[in-house]
Amino acid sequence: MNELITIDALAKKLSVSISTVRSWVRQGYIPKDTYVQIAKTYRFDYDRVIEALRQRNKDDPPTPAEMVKTAQLELDLVVHPDKDL
Repeated sequence: MNELITIDALAKKLSVSISTVRSWVRQGYIPKDTYVQIAKTYRFDYDRVIEALRQRNKDDPPTPAEMVKTAQLELDLVVHPDKDL
């Protein structure tokens, strides 16, 4: 295993909230073999987390964060139709 990082550090590197990381752990988007949990403390192998997220099946339902991003892009197209996205 590579160097392990805290949930806070992982959230910052992924530009998401800590609660999003926790949600992804619960939903299995971040597999159990990519982190170590001792009591309520998690330590993540960043490289393995990234690999797992990249390999996530494209047919899987989108994460809530992906749905929000899509909705924001669609709204931006309506509000600013001439803007290059």
